[in-house]
Amino acid sequence: MKRFFGEWTTQLKSYNKNIQLFLLASVLANIGMGIFMVIYNYYIRELGYDDQMNGRIIAMQAMASAIALLPAGLLSDKFGRKKLIFIGAIFTATSLLLRAVLTADVTLLTTAFATGFFMAFIQVSSIPLLAENSTEKERVHLFSFNFALIMVANVIGNALGGTLTDLFTFLFSISMLESVRITLIIASFFFFMALLPVLKLREELKKREQKTGASSLGKLFTTHRSSLKWIGLFAIANLLIGFGSGLVIPYLNIYFSDRFEISNSLVGIILSLGQAMTAVAFMIGPSVVKRYGEVKAVVMLQIASLPFLLLTAYTETLWLAVIGFLFRQALMNAGNPIQMALMMRTVDDSMKGLANSVGQMIFQLGWAVMGPVSTSIVIVYGAYYGYAYVFTITSVLYLIGSSYFYFVFRRLDKKNKNVEEVA
Repeated sequence: MKRFFGEWTTQLKSYNKNIQLFLLASVLANIGMGIFMVIYNYYIRELGYDDQMNGRIIAMQAMASAIALLPAGLLSDKFGRKKLIFIGAIFTATSLLLRAVLTADVTLLTTAFATGFFMAFIQVSSIPLLAENSTEKERVHLFSFNFALIMVANVIGNALGGTLTDLFTFLFSISMLESVRITLIIASFFFFMALLPVLKLREELKKREQKTGASSLGKLFTTHRSSLKWIGLFAIANLLIGFGSGLVIPYLNIYFSDRFEISNSLVGIILSLGQAMTAVAFMIGPSVVKRYGEVKAVVMLQIASLPFLLLTAYTETLWLAVIGFLFRQALMNAGNPIQMALMMRTVDDSMKGLANSVGQMIFQLGWAVMGPVSTSIVIVYGAYYGYAYVFTITSVLYLIGSSYFYFVFRRLDKKNKNVEEVA
C-alpha cells in the first residue's frame, strides 16, 4: 500500500503547470456537470413533459456532440488545445444556464444541442493536451488520475444536486420546480468558474504544426495511414460500447426513482457513491496494467462488470441494486483511461485530436441512437421489465465490444513490452 501511494505521489509531483491548471478546471466543470446531470431529468418531468422528452433531449445532445467532434478534433490539432477548450467551456456554461431557465420544448432541445456541440470542443482537446504535457511513462497514471478526479468531482456534484434540491424545498417552502431550477443555475456557475484556470494555460503551437500536415482533410488519407487504421479499429469498439451505454447510463437516476420510489437526495447519494467507486478503480487500473498489459486489463475489467449489470437489471431489492450499480460502474469505467493511453501511444502526435474526436463521436452516436429506444422500451414494458430488458441488451453489447477489443488489439500488448515500466 505504501508503495502504491508512493508511485502516485511521485507521478503527481512531476506534472507540469499546464496539467495542474487543467485538472483544476476539470474538477470545477465536472462538479457543475455532476449537479446538472443528476437532476435535469427531474426538471423535465417537473415542467410537465414525459420521459420521451428526456430521450429526445439526450439524443439531441449526443447527436450534436457526434456532429461536432470530428471538425473539433481537426481544429484542435491545427489551432491548439487551449483555444478549443476555452471556447467550448464558455459556450457550454452559457448553454447550461439557459437550460436552467428556459421551458419551451424547442428551446430545451436547442440548448441541449448547444451543450453537446460545445462540450465536444472540450472532450476532443482534453486528452491530447494531457498527452502533450506528459511523457509516455506518465500517461497511464496521468489519464487514470484525470478520470479519477472527474469521478470525485461528479461525486461532489451528484451529492450536491440531490441534496440541494430537497434542501431548498424544505428550507424555503418553494416548489420542486423552482428548487431544481436554482440548483441547475448553481451548476452552471461552477462551469463558469472553470474558465479561470483555462485562461492561464500556456501552449506552444509550433511544435505540433511542424510535424505533419495531418490537420488538412485532404492530406489525412495520404499521410499516417497506419494511424487512420488504428483510429478506425478503436472507433468500432467505441460504437459497440456506446450503443450499450446509451441504453442505460443517461437514465440511471430515473431507474432508481421509478423502480424503488426513493427521494432525489438518495438517488444523488447512490450516483455519487458510484462515481467514488469508479475513482478508486481508476487509481488501481495502472496496477492491473502492470500485471496483465493494457489490452487484457481493459477486457478483464469490462467482462467483470457484466454480472453486476445483470444484478441491477433484475433485482427488486434496493441494496442489491445499489451493489450491482456500484461495481458495474467502477469496473466498466476503470478501463477507459487505459484504453485512452493505448490509443494515444498508437497514433501519431499530429493526429491525437482526430483520434480522440472520432472515438468520442462514435460513442456519442451510440447515445443519440439508443436514448429514444431505451425510453420507448421502458414506457412499453414498465419500470421492472423495461429496465430489465434494456440492461440485458446492454450486457450483450458490452460482451461483444469487449470480445472485439481483445481479438483486435491483443497483439499491441506484445508490441509494447515496456508497459511494465509505464505503470
